[in-house]
Amino acid sequence: MSSTAVATSTDVKSSRAQLEKLVRLALDESKTAGATQAEASANLSQGISLTVRLGEVETVEHTRDKGLGVTVYVGRRSGSASTTDFSEQAVRETVLAACTIARFTAEDECAGLADPDRLASQFPDLDLYHAWQPGMDMLIERARAAEAAALSLDKRIGNSEGGSISSHEGIEVYGNSHGFLGRQAGTRHSLSVSVIAQDSSGMQRDYWYSSDRRADRLESPESVGRTAAGRALRRLSARKLGTRQCPVLFEAPVAASLLSHLVSAVRGGSLYRRASFLLDSLGQSVFAPWVRIHEQPYLPGATGSASFDAEGVATKARDLVRDGILQGYVLDSYSGRKLGLPTTGNAGGVHNLTLEANAGNLKDLCRQMGQGLLVTELIGFGINGVTGDYSRGAAGFWVENGEVVYPVEEITIAGNLPDMFRGFVAAGSDVDTRGNLRAGSILIDRMTVAGE
Repeated sequence: MSSTAVATSTDVKSSRAQLEKLVRLALDESKTAGATQAEASANLSQGISLTVRLGEVETVEHTRDKGLGVTVYVGRRSGSASTTDFSEQAVRETVLAACTIARFTAEDECAGLADPDRLASQFPDLDLYHAWQPGMDMLIERARAAEAAALSLDKRIGNSEGGSISSHEGIEVYGNSHGFLGRQAGTRHSLSVSVIAQDSSGMQRDYWYSSDRRADRLESPESVGRTAAGRALRRLSARKLGTRQCPVLFEAPVAASLLSHLVSAVRGGSLYRRASFLLDSLGQSVFAPWVRIHEQPYLPGATGSASFDAEGVATKARDLVRDGILQGYVLDSYSGRKLGLPTTGNAGGVHNLTLEANAGNLKDLCRQMGQGLLVTELIGFGINGVTGDYSRGAAGFWVENGEVVYPVEEITIAGNLPDMFRGFVAAGSDVDTRGNLRAGSILIDRMTVAGE
């Protein structure tokens, strides 16, 4: 195959100008059509994903996407429409469709744009865009190298689900009739391997991946492959556990899921619908006293960094939990109005939500736990957002005297999220920074482990 680049990097300057023109046109047309307020968002993106299995190219997918979404408000009535056609006629038709919808919807006193004084006015460079133009040969070479490193680590690695590599980039422009116009471009690159280990005890699968906004900061293919193979090998000869109560240590890659349950519970939609186990908890102690969980929207190059949210509201660094006490909710303008509170700049989600560490790495936490369960995989989703009841399938390792003694599988871990939050004993320094929710390994004092 030719080593020619598989895709031409987005010309950010010309794409931004095109999208800004579209957004302005949509807003002007909305005003002409009789909307009292309007907002529009336009985006362009492209990417490539490739998978190699047992050395052979299995799939190649190249994507190019674009879209324009418009929401108009006629008084307190709202309507939305979207298009992938960027012609002026299509934009006008999209705006008219949104206005027609708005005239037939019920009034909602909480509908409308974000308040003007909340909109962002400063747009620092957050180092989010690093285009990569690899040739197809390079992509195949790296995916093959990662898989080969895994397969060659040990003869018990007998099969592979593949090595995958991807590169995506995009730019988005958002504007509204308050005069706000914001732009953000970003990239995302990743490399992963999934392999199967087998011996007389049976087969076990595991994987590893590296992800970053910059391709030159990805782990090497050899490192990704060896880590994936090592994780699969350590699961061989897994046992079952008898039902018991014991401390549970969540390894960093799965620990962030606990933060996601917190976010769901304090999200505006859950609160105004009264469907959260943390109703009326603002200012209350909901975690162990040492816990600090905070947003960091201005971290250079991080996954969740942004100077404004999906409504143009300025983001800000803030504590969601400090000294174990809930300091705020996760609100957009609509849910804030429903609750009688201001938006927190979280339309579209949180921004690099981080659990501050108070302990060492995973080995240190195993020693601190002494005896208990180390969870490295979670299966299914048995979470009741109203009561906080928690029950999920799991796999991992049994720990005694601070050391891993054998792998375990086919177990269920159960508890209640309010009790689990208050039972946080420690958070490790091994913070997983690949996602928007950032946490190290988390030790909880006691949960029910259901097995044989």
